[in-house]
Amino acid sequence: MPFVAAARSVALLHYQATQEVIRLLNQRKVDPQGMKNKGKMVGEAGLEPATTGLEGRCSIQLSYSPGGRRSTEIPGESSACISLKCIRSRVRAAFRRNRWFSLRNLVYPQPTHGILDPTSTRSTQIVRPPAEVSATEASAPEPESAPPEPAERMLRGVQAILLLVAAVFLALHFVHLTADFPNYTEWRDWSKFTDEGWYGDAAIRHYELGHWNVPGDFNPAAALPVWPVFEMVLFRFTGVGIAPARALSVTIFALILLTSYLLLRRAPGTAESRSWSIAPAVCVFLLAVSPFCYAFMRLAILEPLLVLLMLVALLVARAAGNAFLRVELISPSIEADRRLCRSCVLYIVLLGVLFPLMVLTKTTAVFLFPSVFWMLLGSAGYRLRPFLRVAVPAVVIGLALWAAYFLLFVRPHFIEDYRYLYSANAYTGSTLKTFLPNLGDALYDGIWIGRILYAVALICVVGSLPSLFSKRLRSPLPASLLLWFFGYAAFMAYHNNMQPRYYLVFAILLTMLVGLVYDRLMHTAISGVQTRAGQPLMHADTLLLRLFAGLMTLCLLAAAVNGGRHTLHFVLHPAYSYIDAATHISGDIRRDSAVHPELSLLLLSRSGADLSLMDGIPSICDEFGTTDLPDRIAMYHPGWYATWNEVEDDKMDDFDPAYRLERVSAYPVMDDPDRNLLVLYRVVPTGAPMAPLPQKQRPGGSILRKLRPKPGDGQDEE
Repeated sequence: MPFVAAARSVALLHYQATQEVIRLLNQRKVDPQGMKNKGKMVGEAGLEPATTGLEGRCSIQLSYSPGGRRSTEIPGESSACISLKCIRSRVRAAFRRNRWFSLRNLVYPQPTHGILDPTSTRSTQIVRPPAEVSATEASAPEPESAPPEPAERMLRGVQAILLLVAAVFLALHFVHLTADFPNYTEWRDWSKFTDEGWYGDAAIRHYELGHWNVPGDFNPAAALPVWPVFEMVLFRFTGVGIAPARALSVTIFALILLTSYLLLRRAPGTAESRSWSIAPAVCVFLLAVSPFCYAFMRLAILEPLLVLLMLVALLVARAAGNAFLRVELISPSIEADRRLCRSCVLYIVLLGVLFPLMVLTKTTAVFLFPSVFWMLLGSAGYRLRPFLRVAVPAVVIGLALWAAYFLLFVRPHFIEDYRYLYSANAYTGSTLKTFLPNLGDALYDGIWIGRILYAVALICVVGSLPSLFSKRLRSPLPASLLLWFFGYAAFMAYHNNMQPRYYLVFAILLTMLVGLVYDRLMHTAISGVQTRAGQPLMHADTLLLRLFAGLMTLCLLAAAVNGGRHTLHFVLHPAYSYIDAATHISGDIRRDSAVHPELSLLLLSRSGADLSLMDGIPSICDEFGTTDLPDRIAMYHPGWYATWNEVEDDKMDDFDPAYRLERVSAYPVMDDPDRNLLVLYRVVPTGAPMAPLPQKQRPGGSILRKLRPKPGDGQDEE
């Protein structure tokens, strides 16, 4: 029959790809269950695949599906009803949808030999020929690893509840955007006084001065331009302000939750049946109710964007590895689909663009690259060739883009600002002798993300360590998260500056790892109790698994309830001392400058960039800059100086003898004992000359004109 011949041609056509996947199945490098199958394409080849190491004849079934756990097999001669063109088109459609295909190798062993069925993930099963199977056994349902229907419905309900609560708490992040960082917490971080303005200063100055760079001042955008570009685009529509900047950061947090959900939901191995994996919902829920995330994800700082780019890089690396693995497996027998090839090229370009974007967002991203490369390697089936086909061109593209930025933009114009950012952070570096103690301190301070959650996370880290040394695991995600954890811990130990905001990067990855481990533990506990055609297994190991699952559930519930309670407290009791102080200081400066037009509007302050972001007062920094502070004072002649609590002796010396400071006002701000009073001083010239500036240090006239008071400024506020 021609249709039978066509069906045999289908099996022959896919034979080479099948041999490779069967080999990977025997080595446990490919998920033998594949996806949730719904519908199968069957080709009977009648071949003797001696190269697979299996004895007997082999009937190969190619299956694909977009959903559903149960599959229907086309029996007997009905395979003749499937045309060659139909099967090929369906296989290619499955590949284009980024779906993996599962291969079930039905082996009929010789009577004297026992052969392992590659589809079994539990124990060695002997698959007998159909003639040897009794009618009773044939009618018996096939064992399934998925949980029973009541458990599945219950878990779906739990997922829905967790995601609904997470959505409510995420919406609360957008409330009170101009409020202070939460007071009376253990997170004493300098970023709440400075970083929102420092790293967005280029966008602020672009609209206030018409130019993002102020020569001699602190200009971190030369080395870290990505976040200021985002804010620059945002301020084009909203105007400069602290509320739009923080709304952007919270939006990035929402995207972090989404990408975390996708990364966990599509991860093979989160559960033997993907239809009930609870890891994504648990991760999103824990992050949304976390008071640590609430406090720091609402700040317009660099870490949220870095985490988002990292998660996107992991998603792209996984998709790229899968795509090139499919090309490797089907290329010997099927001409590569053009759309598949285009998607492979797109993944390479995306990954190549993400690498410099991460580095130009925050240079510590280089410590995260091993995690991305491991995800790429694992997604490529731990095969070197498809891994290199993605990694090498992606790295080349990334290096080329970074080199173009550095050579064409930074080196000719802003090389001093670029170098200064790294030299300013050099004081926190560690030595070989202090590295291990610093690493211990870095790991201990992880309790900032939540004591209960961090304790559970460390247990999950220890329990997941074997994934770093095993290629048999179906998902490379746990090992990638571990490399992420150890890579950033190494940075923390090297940097030796344990600021709580750095642990945002830890909080995301550790919560994802907790979700993965909890999902696997719950699945094993449930499927271990009800398996094998519904026969309960009440062994000691099953009871122990149930005990561990229950204990972990209680710990996560305690962490969520405690965290949600603190988050609600922050939402219900906001304070606005910082923005109120900024508004009053801006009013004082404008009113006084209107009365004394010889005074500049320019404010000199460590927190000046934050005040500029809140109320539009032009400022320069007194703490960092490519020139010394006396030189900057002589260059720009600031009319005002704001400091925390008291003027430091070295700052007072920098003003002498040309200027004296007159105290104007003071405003209480937040709860830090070292920085809880923002004091404003008027900078009054004494008539004594300062040291002359070298000609090369004199700023352009356009910038000086921008910093001078405008006629009539502040008169409407009197």
